[in-house]
Amino acid sequence: MSTKGRSGCPINLSLELLGDRWTLLIIRDLIFAGKRHFREFLQSDEGISSRTLAERLQTLQDEGILTRSDDPTHGLKAIYRLTEAGIDLLPVLATLGAWGGKYRQADDKLARVANELAAGGEPALKRMKEKLRAEHLG
Repeated sequence: MSTKGRSGCPINLSLELLGDRWTLLIIRDLIFAGKRHFREFLQSDEGISSRTLAERLQTLQDEGILTRSDDPTHGLKAIYRLTEAGIDLLPVLATLGAWGGKYRQADDKLARVANELAAGGEPALKRMKEKLRAEHLG
């Protein structure tokens, strides 16, 4: 996945990094499902391939959206964590979730969560970001 911008447009630059299906779903799983390990991402309902997952995780590391570190409890596992840039994607995901809950045939429970987060506005997003910082940044 190329992240070299063809223009300086901020929307274009963002879409070149985040515009494929899998990248935002990986970030979703980090934020909302608490997933941290490669195998956990593979178990998502959408069925990402291991090759695509590895490529997207590497790109997200290269672009400073997440970090990878060795898991101290298991020598062969790695732990993925969001950076501040990754945490700052929370409002994007909340807005996409609220839109999808309104205009698509979304799962009622998941749509309710997205709507509550979006309806809570900046205070709700700020609380969630603080929680994510504690979990991911230490």
